[in-house]
Amino acid sequence: MASLYVSPHPDDFRSLFALIAAEFCPSSRPKTITEDPPTSLNARTRPILVLGSGEGETVLSGASAVAWYLAFQGKRAGVDTKQQSQVWQWLSFADNELTPVSCAVVFPLMGMTGVDKKLQQSSRAELMRVLKVLNQALEPRTFLVGEGITLADMAVAAALLLPFKYVLEPPDRQDLTNVTRWFSTCINQPQFLKVLGKITLCEKMVPVTPKINAENVKAASDTAGNSTNGPPKTEAQLKKEAKKREKMEKFQQKKEMEAKKKTQAPSEKKAKPEKKELGVITYNIPTPQGEKKDVISPLPDSYSPQYVEAAWYPWWEKQGFFKPEYGRKSLSEPNPRGIFMMCIPPPNVTGSLHLGHALTNAIQDSLTRWHRMQGETTLWNPGCDHAGIATQVVVEKKLMRERGMSRHDLGRENFIQEVWKWKNEKGDRIYHQLKKLGSSLDWERACFTMDPKLSYAVQEAFIRMHEEGVIYRSKRLVNWSCTLNSAISDIEVDKKELTGRTLLPVPGYKEKVEFGVLVSFAYQVDGSDEEVVVATTRIETMLGDTAVAVHPDDSRYQHLKGKMVLHPFCDRKMPIVFNDFVDMSFGTGAVKITPAHDHNDYEVGVRHNLAFINILDENGLLINVPPPFLGMKRFEARKVVLQALKDRGQFKEIKDNPMVVPVCSRSKDIVEPLLKPQWYVNCTDMGKQAADAVREGRLKIIPDHHLKTWFNWMDNIRDWCISRQLWWGHRIPAYFITVNDPSVKPGEDMDGHYWVSGRSEEEAREKAAKRFNVSTDKITLRQDEDVLDTWFSSGIFPFSIFGWPNETEDLNVFYPGTLLETGHDILFFWVARMVMMGLKLTGKLPFKEVYLHAVVRDAHGRKMSKSLGNVIDPLDVITGISLEGLHAQLSDSNLDPVEVEKAKQGQKSDYPNGIPECGTDALRFALCAYTSQGRDINLDVNRILGYRHFCNKLWNAVKFAMKTLGDNFVPSEKAQLCGEESVSDRWILSRLSAAVGLCDAGFKAYDFPAITTAIYNFWLYELCDVYLESVKPVFSKAEDDASSQKQAMVCRQTLYTCLQVGLRLLSPLMPFVTEELYQRLPRRRPQHDPPSICVTSYPDTQEFCWHSEEVDRDMDFIMTVVKTIRSLRADYNLTKTRADCYLQCIDSTTVSLVHKYSLQIQTLSYSQAVIPLTANQPVPEGCAVAIASDRCTVNLMLKGLIDVEKEVAKLMTKKGDLEKQMEKLKEKIAKTDYKEKVPVKVQEQDAEKLRQSQIELEKVKEAIDNFRKMM
Repeated sequence: MASLYVSPHPDDFRSLFALIAAEFCPSSRPKTITEDPPTSLNARTRPILVLGSGEGETVLSGASAVAWYLAFQGKRAGVDTKQQSQVWQWLSFADNELTPVSCAVVFPLMGMTGVDKKLQQSSRAELMRVLKVLNQALEPRTFLVGEGITLADMAVAAALLLPFKYVLEPPDRQDLTNVTRWFSTCINQPQFLKVLGKITLCEKMVPVTPKINAENVKAASDTAGNSTNGPPKTEAQLKKEAKKREKMEKFQQKKEMEAKKKTQAPSEKKAKPEKKELGVITYNIPTPQGEKKDVISPLPDSYSPQYVEAAWYPWWEKQGFFKPEYGRKSLSEPNPRGIFMMCIPPPNVTGSLHLGHALTNAIQDSLTRWHRMQGETTLWNPGCDHAGIATQVVVEKKLMRERGMSRHDLGRENFIQEVWKWKNEKGDRIYHQLKKLGSSLDWERACFTMDPKLSYAVQEAFIRMHEEGVIYRSKRLVNWSCTLNSAISDIEVDKKELTGRTLLPVPGYKEKVEFGVLVSFAYQVDGSDEEVVVATTRIETMLGDTAVAVHPDDSRYQHLKGKMVLHPFCDRKMPIVFNDFVDMSFGTGAVKITPAHDHNDYEVGVRHNLAFINILDENGLLINVPPPFLGMKRFEARKVVLQALKDRGQFKEIKDNPMVVPVCSRSKDIVEPLLKPQWYVNCTDMGKQAADAVREGRLKIIPDHHLKTWFNWMDNIRDWCISRQLWWGHRIPAYFITVNDPSVKPGEDMDGHYWVSGRSEEEAREKAAKRFNVSTDKITLRQDEDVLDTWFSSGIFPFSIFGWPNETEDLNVFYPGTLLETGHDILFFWVARMVMMGLKLTGKLPFKEVYLHAVVRDAHGRKMSKSLGNVIDPLDVITGISLEGLHAQLSDSNLDPVEVEKAKQGQKSDYPNGIPECGTDALRFALCAYTSQGRDINLDVNRILGYRHFCNKLWNAVKFAMKTLGDNFVPSEKAQLCGEESVSDRWILSRLSAAVGLCDAGFKAYDFPAITTAIYNFWLYELCDVYLESVKPVFSKAEDDASSQKQAMVCRQTLYTCLQVGLRLLSPLMPFVTEELYQRLPRRRPQHDPPSICVTSYPDTQEFCWHSEEVDRDMDFIMTVVKTIRSLRADYNLTKTRADCYLQCIDSTTVSLVHKYSLQIQTLSYSQAVIPLTANQPVPEGCAVAIASDRCTVNLMLKGLIDVEKEVAKLMTKKGDLEKQMEKLKEKIAKTDYKEKVPVKVQEQDAEKLRQSQIELEKVKEAIDNFRKMM
């Protein structure tokens, strides 16, 4: 009988794991022993399982090994190889992920390790992260593997015993509903109950001291086995345990004290919230979907994105504000203000929002909202791309995961039904995300590229272009993905740069494959002992070599003209050809030529009429090669070919070689150039037309530094391969003709004469019969299995969405569009193709302007990459996410563990506290503020947070202003000057008019930073910091007399104008907060004004024409004086004391200006009185002096306000401290080895410290002198 040695400790989960596994094999259950195992076993880590006895004895130690054996005996290790692999995966998860972090949290509570509060907190957070991964995995399952308890459940449940008993409190368990449900199911199984007894789940996480007694041991061992207590403890052990208990009691007392503190009511001081804390306020007033939000209740105390962004979007949508028909009787009716039409770059149906989308939509929505507010008939048309390869891959993986089937098992028609089912269930996720961003799209016009309307347009486009001969059939090299079994476009090929030898993972290969090396080998010259040495990075392709090329001017090979070289593995003789594409200086100057598998070699093959030998099939297996290579996988053949060359003595050397490896972005497979018959679009003429449209100014590309790229592509354009070997997509409407008539010879696939296109098979048959002059019954057709490249349907998107080729109202009104806005990275793949196909099929350009925005990078200027951990989901910026949440996203990704760890470090460095909730408005504003007309945007999340604080400032300003306006305020019907405005009123209205002008010019020039800067400066630095402060005395004296009342009323009208116009300026960029605040303002004409800010007119320079350079110039001078006074007050620590201020002016003009603005100066500088003096008038003694400008000197009266002797004493102490610091620094710098030993950066810091200290010392001395004059 087998013996199982386990620990008697009731919480030794490893022993309990083995005991539970033993319960599942009742027929061969081992005898349980709780004593220490004999020393002869050479294994002291329990559990230990001893099988057999004497010489045939086998010892298994460690929980996983013991439990695996027992579970296997009890048939609980998986029913087949697949399940066993899954069980092993969960065992690994329990050992490597769960156990270490569980122990780190629980052991300090049990007194088994020291208590480090910070470490325990971080370990607890990590435990919750791991459990959330488990929670997600258990969502669709009752058990971890299969439909019953397996070793996987035993291992993970055992690892979770201690956390569930001592750590996971009820709120934690509520967050982990799936894990808790599954754990309860496991521990209530009879086998678990027999070993564990009834488990009590944790109510509160406190220190524990479990007692080891006979009952515990009995529960932890087999009832039939011999349960014995361990050996008696030594005196030293007992002392150690007593110390531990004492330590645990102290810890317990500390925990109780902390708990007591938490239950006590906090003192008044503690009740104050931190200034930087971001409050979360939610909108809880029941509002039916699409109904208007409550705007009667008072505004919350502070700005909260969750409150502000609630309920507005459904109302906007239901009111039809986003439809071009809004406010118009008919679309066909001319609008004198014009039409603005833009279509969205259709995101992939599989897609999820990333920051690139957020940038695109922030810009596009701001432009759309601006044009709508301009009164134009505005349409921003949404749509979604069927994303052929991406969608097929997603659904294939889902099929395999859920049903263990491939698409071939289902068949084409059933598979396409599965894709449609997936699309209908999951495909609108990105639409919901776009709504979250506030995108004002006309959703009733949303189009999907596989919709019947668009599919018909795609079919029509192909047929027309095919009949015209623009689309033709040809056999050429394509980018081939063996994993996808399809050609892919250039944009789907990632170019991975290698510096030298690198091992890369390749789908379908267990071991990584070597790249980044150059292999040299020799070809024997036919009929001589001479050899020609060539080099290659793809040695397996030498099996398809059909020539060796050298440069015509290379003297080393002139004697080999007309000669042949011999292929070592077959009887192929290959010519030595002379071609000037060869680089004489590279290697030996001789190049192997594989025309069927290399783009450069293909050109050489065509030029020299070489044989094209295809050595790869669609799956990457070798064909048309001799044994033993025939049927091998391409990268396995790489090793075998290399060895065979070594065996023949023709191998020369192998060395590191920097290179670029083409990788399929979808499947991560290595892309192979492969000869395939495909459909191509002849782009020569269309490319010229597209280039000419830009050269002639009919199409404008902004910014113009992209013109060089445009002309480079268009002037050197290659024909476009539009065939894709997929099932999901627009099936090519072309049919191969077989004529059942002996007088007509059979056709070949490559012969275009034997291909016909048609809107239906009947139409195609009639065309074929006509072409071959036979009756239709003699025609047999085979439709091409391939589908069209996704970019083909995207290329006609601007007019297919409006029903082309049918004449529709939308097509007549909205095509051509106004603008195409997108990222510069798809200028060729999408923009160029829309231009070419628009001109070809409609005779019109699809849009008048193309605005290309920059690419988003992280704060360090690095490209967004999952492996760097810097890819940010915009929704995480909007709603906020913890660092643990960011880590969890990485764990759910497809990155390998090394990259996950690297990415986690990147996240920890950039977001140590996670990403705070910033809200949609702040994100949109930040993205627009970043959009310089460069190529890259380095996005810093802290700057987005800064714009959330700007929203709060806006919020508080409007709240204060509304309180100042009062409940009975009625704005004038029109924004206009009454002639009674104060200098402050005239100045702020001048600044408002300047902001209107800057925003108008900014939108017209796509200069978004100019718009955001103008709005930000107006609200923050002009309205809040200056105007609102300067008019406070006006409102405080409002009831003094009739004149004051009138002045206050004028001031209120000015303030209202600033608020209303300021919100309208900001609305296209920050739609939510501006709507929330605008709805609280009274209307100028309540019966006629539009219901929403988003359909209110955008401020224009004709209406707001009050910009005065003279007023601005005067106020700039006044603010210089104010800042100088403030600086002096700060120097002399006058925080609350008001002082008289004597302003000595250079001339009478300046005196009158100061006099005119004296109230503003007094208010903004917190002065007692402002007294202007001429240059000749004396300044009273006891003043501190500072020069404001060449026109004015500030004299601040300090005498009698401060204790001069005390201030001098303080300054003398400061002077002494500064001199000591400077002396030390000078001594350090003066050392002979300072420049050699001290890093340059530290030297620069020391120099800067010395410079600052010198300035500070001079100011202190000056202040001492001033004070002494007052003594």
